[in-house]
Amino acid sequence: MKIGLVLPSVPGYSETFFRNKIKGLIDSGFEVTLFVVDDRSKEKIPCKIVAFPNYYIHNKTGVFFNSLLKIIFNSNKAIRLYNSGKKDGLSAKKSVRMVFLNSHFLDQKLDWLHFGFGTLAIGRENVAEAIEAKMAVSFRGFDHYVYPQKNKNCYKLLFSKKIKYHVLSEGMKKDLIANGINQNSISKITPAIDTNLFSNTINNNSDLNIITIARLHWIKGLTATLEALALVKKRGINFHYTIIGGGPEKEKLQFAVHQLDLTDNVTFTGKLDSEEVKCELQKANLYLQYSHQEGFCNAALEAQAMGRICIVSDAEGLSENILDKITGFVVPKRNPLSLANKIIVVNELSSKEKEIISEAAINRVKIEFNIEDQHTKFIEFYENY
Repeated sequence: MKIGLVLPSVPGYSETFFRNKIKGLIDSGFEVTLFVVDDRSKEKIPCKIVAFPNYYIHNKTGVFFNSLLKIIFNSNKAIRLYNSGKKDGLSAKKSVRMVFLNSHFLDQKLDWLHFGFGTLAIGRENVAEAIEAKMAVSFRGFDHYVYPQKNKNCYKLLFSKKIKYHVLSEGMKKDLIANGINQNSISKITPAIDTNLFSNTINNNSDLNIITIARLHWIKGLTATLEALALVKKRGINFHYTIIGGGPEKEKLQFAVHQLDLTDNVTFTGKLDSEEVKCELQKANLYLQYSHQEGFCNAALEAQAMGRICIVSDAEGLSENILDKITGFVVPKRNPLSLANKIIVVNELSSKEKEIISEAAINRVKIEFNIEDQHTKFIEFYENY
């Protein structure tokens, strides 16, 4: 079976969901072609890579003639794509433009064309049908919860097509059903982790070492996290907080650390690979993920697998990732005082109470969020439709 996976770029080292999925499909005998908007990444991936025709980063004349040749040699598919655009109400000019922008798909022979994010399917709703492939779309976090807030009805055309959807949580599934999607067309497949790499390790350090793994982006709620930790410090509790990840908010967060008098308590490590992340998690005894919005969060799974107590916000998938008071703790988002109080309560739990929660988290991750189970579900996703 030939799968075409559409992504913004070649997935980086931290995008374990896509890298694990691609590896799992290839190991199971599938042929995977990766279509990327931006092909400038130096990341390595074990499959064929096809770049979108991009008039901004490539030679414009070369891109035009390459697209024209593909349209000519695949005229039947190009005509089908053009006619689909017209049927959807596009003008002749916009329909032609759509054909050129999607010309790199026309010479592909695929069983499935799977868009890794909902936003990537906008303007490409008819491509799969034109090349006689089945169409799948994954919804994650930003594309499902945030993008439609600024772009009303952006998925109206997409939702009218025959598509199989992949979502990360029951909440996402309910949202799609509310938008008129048949529940039989929706599969929930959660993220999964390598439970052999991220396995339980004992931490005998009595100091409070806190950690978060996240992009330095406003949506991750890191400013609110720092405000909560400033309250914890004012209560006389000593701790160290490590933030792993890079992103556009670093300078803003560093200034917040300074203003909140947390300079001696906070360390920014930047991006780390999996082994380095594991080493940092081994030093920690409390994991925080206080996001404003979150599709699910692999990092929280990794922390649980290693027996770290997790406190997360009630943002979307996080409340399914963590079972409150059973495998960790869930607190209201955008409420630093609530988070601070929960950190203090958790810190004062007895060793036995912490051990019970850690063991419950470890066992649940091993059973419900292992890579082998995820691979099986994706194979079923493509074969049973």
